[in-house]
Amino acid sequence: MSEERRGPDMVSTGASARRASGAAEVRRLDRVIIRFAGDSGDGMQLTGDRFTSETASFGNDLSTLPNFPAEIRAPAGTLPGVSSFQLHFADHDILTPGDAPNVLVAMNPAALKANIGDLPRGAEIIVNTDEFTKRAMQKVGYDSSPLEDGSLDGYHLHPVPLTTLTVEALKEFDLSRKEAERSKNMFALGLLSWMYHRPTEGTERWLNTKFAGKPGIAAANIAAFRAGFNFGETTEDFAVSYEIAPAAFPAGTYRNISGNLALSYGLVAASRQADLPLYLGSYPITPASDILHELSRHKNFGVRTFQAEDEIAGIGAALGAAFGGSLAVTTTSGPGVALKSETIGLAVSLELPLLVVDIQRGGPSTGLPTKTEQADLLQAMYGRNGEAPVPVIAPRTPADCFDAALEAARIALTYRTPVFLLSDGYLANGSEPWRVPDPEELPDLRVQFAQGPNHALADGTEVFWPYKRDPRTLARPWAIPGTPGLEHRIGGIEKQDGTGNISYDPANHDFMVRTRQAKIDGIDVPDIEVDDPHGARTLVLGWGSTYGPITAAVRRIRKEGGRIAQAHLRHLNPFPHNLGDVLARYERVVVPEMNLGQLATLIRAKYLVDARSYNQVNGMPFKAEQLATALKEALDD
Repeated sequence: MSEERRGPDMVSTGASARRASGAAEVRRLDRVIIRFAGDSGDGMQLTGDRFTSETASFGNDLSTLPNFPAEIRAPAGTLPGVSSFQLHFADHDILTPGDAPNVLVAMNPAALKANIGDLPRGAEIIVNTDEFTKRAMQKVGYDSSPLEDGSLDGYHLHPVPLTTLTVEALKEFDLSRKEAERSKNMFALGLLSWMYHRPTEGTERWLNTKFAGKPGIAAANIAAFRAGFNFGETTEDFAVSYEIAPAAFPAGTYRNISGNLALSYGLVAASRQADLPLYLGSYPITPASDILHELSRHKNFGVRTFQAEDEIAGIGAALGAAFGGSLAVTTTSGPGVALKSETIGLAVSLELPLLVVDIQRGGPSTGLPTKTEQADLLQAMYGRNGEAPVPVIAPRTPADCFDAALEAARIALTYRTPVFLLSDGYLANGSEPWRVPDPEELPDLRVQFAQGPNHALADGTEVFWPYKRDPRTLARPWAIPGTPGLEHRIGGIEKQDGTGNISYDPANHDFMVRTRQAKIDGIDVPDIEVDDPHGARTLVLGWGSTYGPITAAVRRIRKEGGRIAQAHLRHLNPFPHNLGDVLARYERVVVPEMNLGQLATLIRAKYLVDARSYNQVNGMPFKAEQLATALKEALDD
C-alpha cells in the first residue's frame, strides 16, 4: 500500500478521470463503508489492500479494519475460517473503520452468515452465487438458501456468479479451472472499482510488478480485474454507481500507511536522527512480526535485524546492542513480554536505552493471536520483579505510530532507560492517510557518549564513574565498550551509587531504587490537552487505539447538543504533570478501554478520582455508536 497522494494544491496520483460514459445513474455520497469477506484462501486481505491503495491515491480520507482467522488455514467454508477487510472512506475527516458496512461482498455462505448481523437494513450485498451449494450452506447451518427464502428481503441483494464469470473471462489463458478460480477476487475488485469510481491504473501496475516473473499470471489477473469492471458497466443489476469526492488535506505528500509500517519507519527515522545504528532483536509473534519483516528491508539505512530462537534471546541480543552503542529495539506481543520481563529488569538496572515494542493482542496465554486488546498496560507498568519503573507511551492511530516511535526513542536515549511502546492489533493492521514529514520537522536525537574521566577522587585522581548522573535527567553516562579508560562492571547485581561497583549495602539499595524511580518520574512529557469547547461536566479519558472511536462518539454527542470533554493520554508512565488538575475539574470521568479497567485502576489509585470504566474485551475495537450510547448515559446520571 505505497500509493502516494498530495494535498489539495497538488495533483493526486492516479486520480485522472477514467470513467467511460454510460447509462448508469451516478450518486454522490460523502462516505461509504465496504466489507470484503470470504474464506481465508479467497484473497480478501489482498483485495481490501488494493481497493484501499486506489482509494488513497484518489484522495479520500480512509480507515481500515482487517480481520482474519488465527488459524494459518482454517477449514474451507467454515465460520472460523472467514476473513474480512473493512474500509471506510469519505470526502471528510474520519476516525474509524465504521460501525456497520453499507456494502458487503460475500464470497461464500460462511462469509454471509458471519457478517450479516453487522449490516443495517437497506445495505447492499454482493454474493458469489457459485459457492451457495447445498453442502456449503449446510456446513454453516443454512437449512435453505438465504438467497431464495426471503431472509435477505430487507437488503439490496446482487447475486453474481463470480467464479463462473472469472473462469469465462480467462478461458483464453492456459490455466486450469482451479487456477482461473483464484482470480475471482480480482473480478470482485474490478466490480467494486467500477461501482465507486476507483482508479485502476495502480492495481494493474501492481499486478504486473507482483507477477513480473510470471507474465501469464499477471495478464490473467489483469483480465479478471478488467472483466469485473466491465461487468459492472454493462450489467443491468448495477444501475447505480457512486462517487465520493476527495477529502481536503493540508498541502503535502500523503500515503496510506498501516500502524506497523509507520512504527517501522519511525524507528528508522529515530536511528537516523540519533546518528546511531538501529538493531532489532526479535522473535516472530502475531501481530508484531511485520515490523521485523519491514526493518529487514532497510539495511541501507544501517538497520540490523536478528531473528532469535526465542523471545529471551531476542531481547538479550537487543540489550547487548544497546550496551554496544546502538539504538536497540525488541518487538513482541503480550505473551512475549512475559518472557522478556527479567531482561527488561536487567535493562532497568543497567540503565541503558532499549525500546520494547508491544503490539497487544487478546489474552491470556496464546489467547486471540489475530484480535486486538489493550490488556498489557499493567504488565508494562508492573510486570517485573522488584521496583523496576519503565516509561510507557501509546500511539493513538496507525499514522501516529511513527511519532510515537520517535518519542519512545527520545525518552530512552535522553534518560537511559528501557521504554515500553504499547500499540495493538487494531493499530498495527489498520491503515489511514499519513503526511510524509520533512526531515527538518523531525527531532534531533543525537547523544553524547562518554569520552573520558568524569569524577575526581579526594586525592585529585580523575576516574570514570559509570553511575554518576546528569543532574537534570538523572541519566548515567553511556560508555561504549572498548573506549580506553571507561572500563566498568556490567550485570544485574545492585550497583553502588556513582562507582557502579557491586553493593549489598541496604542504604545504597534504598537510594538506588528511589533514584531510578525519580528518574522516571522526572521525565519531561507534554501536558495533556483537553478538548472542551462548551464547559462540560463530564470528561472521557482514553489511551491508545480508543482515540478514533472515542472522538467519533464525542462528535456525535456534540452534534446532538450534548456537552462532553475529551482528553487522550499518550504518556502513561509518567502521567502528564497536569493530569491531576484536569481530572479535578470534572464531576464525572469515564474511561473506555479494551480491557477490564486497567487505566481506570491507575487513575483511581493515583488521583483518588472515581473514574468510571466502560470496557470491552471481545477482540474488536469499539464502535462509535456503542460508545456514544454509553457516554450519553453518563451525561444523564
